[in-house]
Amino acid sequence: MRNILQRPLSRRVFLALSALSAARYVLNLKEVEAQAARIEPKANYPVVVIGSGLGGLCCAVYLARQGFPVTVLEQRPIPGGYACSFDRLDGRFTFDVSLHGMAAHNNATARILDDLGVLAHLDLIELPEIYQLRTPQATLSMPPQHPETYIQRLCRLFPEEEEGIRDFIQLVMEIAEEADRLHRKGMPSKFTFPFRYPKIYQSYNKTLSKLMDPHIKDRALRCILASLWDFHGLPPSKVSGLYYAAALGDVLKNGTYFTKRHCRDLNNYLVRALEEAGGRVCYETVASRILVQRGRVAGVETAAGKKIPARVVVSNTNIHDTLFNMLPKKALPEKYRKKLTTYRPSLSSFIVWLGLRGNPAAEVGAAGIQVLSNRGPEADYAACAAGRVEKVPFRISIYDSIYQGYSRPGTSTVRLFCLSGFGPWQKYEEDYRAGHKEAYRKEKKRCAEILIRRAEKIIPGLASAAEVIVTASPLTNKRFTRNTLGAIYGFEQSVENAYIRRIDNRTPLKGLYLAGAWCNPGGGFSGVLLSGQIAFRKIMDDLAEGV
Repeated sequence: MRNILQRPLSRRVFLALSALSAARYVLNLKEVEAQAARIEPKANYPVVVIGSGLGGLCCAVYLARQGFPVTVLEQRPIPGGYACSFDRLDGRFTFDVSLHGMAAHNNATARILDDLGVLAHLDLIELPEIYQLRTPQATLSMPPQHPETYIQRLCRLFPEEEEGIRDFIQLVMEIAEEADRLHRKGMPSKFTFPFRYPKIYQSYNKTLSKLMDPHIKDRALRCILASLWDFHGLPPSKVSGLYYAAALGDVLKNGTYFTKRHCRDLNNYLVRALEEAGGRVCYETVASRILVQRGRVAGVETAAGKKIPARVVVSNTNIHDTLFNMLPKKALPEKYRKKLTTYRPSLSSFIVWLGLRGNPAAEVGAAGIQVLSNRGPEADYAACAAGRVEKVPFRISIYDSIYQGYSRPGTSTVRLFCLSGFGPWQKYEEDYRAGHKEAYRKEKKRCAEILIRRAEKIIPGLASAAEVIVTASPLTNKRFTRNTLGAIYGFEQSVENAYIRRIDNRTPLKGLYLAGAWCNPGGGFSGVLLSGQIAFRKIMDDLAEGV
């Protein structure tokens, strides 16, 4: 604490914390209900939410439960964005697009879902382990809700690094605890922030690599501790150490969970909660323009030409579409627009789903496996960006090891996942959009076969057991979500644009707000749900003040 007291606040930090001091992360529902009671009549404050990803649905349900008329516009026939499920072979197999496990116990995610009346309906299954890591040298399991066991396992592999391991995991747990307290207690003033949240304050401008430097020297150990970098889309030299540590500490303390039966159950319960509160979702409806009058939003126009009046618009689609294509150019300050162009979209993904006869993975003994190379995260990131599927780290999700009955009797389901840049697929985009997909499908098949061969070193007989194989490339991601470059985490979660420093959920245009992975705090199931809550809090503050 003495170091913090002695450290002068730089102008940059002072301004950053000044901005943060205006943010109110904590949500006191009784206070919000009192605010809402003063905003009448509610019919004069219609809300349109563009996109039904988790962030948009979260914000929509909060608003609808306070009595505001809410309309959600969704381009697809189902809700959920990346958080969805789909069927193949007449329902013989159901595949979850992104979920393999989320932190949803004793944390912000659980509190949000409880607020929305959804948590009690979810049948959450705790994963037996957070993940199993496989490197050419070792296999390591990360146990749920027991950081000391994880520490001991690391110390057995790297006894000379025991002190550093303990110090680093302790730091991670303290950052996670402060992040949770920040959600429960709210943002303090700029003067008290360094004292109330010292670990966050010390870490906010550090990459993961810099966060590890004082504690961890061994290269192989650093690779293991940074092995979850692909959940954030950047290697240790670039990813926000604060965002990484907050997420890692959360799962170490609280474990990870799967929504039984499928991920779409979460979306369906959110939609049900919205509809029970009087809101609605308009499926297969594309938002094309955000209408602006007298310096504030006035509604949304759909691709079919229908104009929907709105006092508040929440965009849960990608920022580029929202701010550069849907708005009149002069609706936003040029400085704000230029700032957004300095941020890069995250990597995309390449995914293979396999519906299998029998259960060839039954003897593997893990629900989630992360396969690393010997080359380190920086080289692995470069391989992902270049689409080198023969070299990338990849994940194996064995859903039938999460709970019995995930798949139909006599079958099982496996997903293979790796990050991928958009560049290697861009050459196919024009033909892809025109429906000429022969070359694209050939490349997609080639990449899938490589990943399957690599996975067969762990699950023998994987290819021969496949009844159906479904693949998704960055072009698939872009088509289904409209995300720029098929990004799966919104903007890159770099030090300059992650967590408490990420793009504000309130835009400079009155009445326009952001929810989802592109804005504060960032990507992931927990991140986007929190973004929806933050957007709701800011909307309520502004409406109560007559903004």
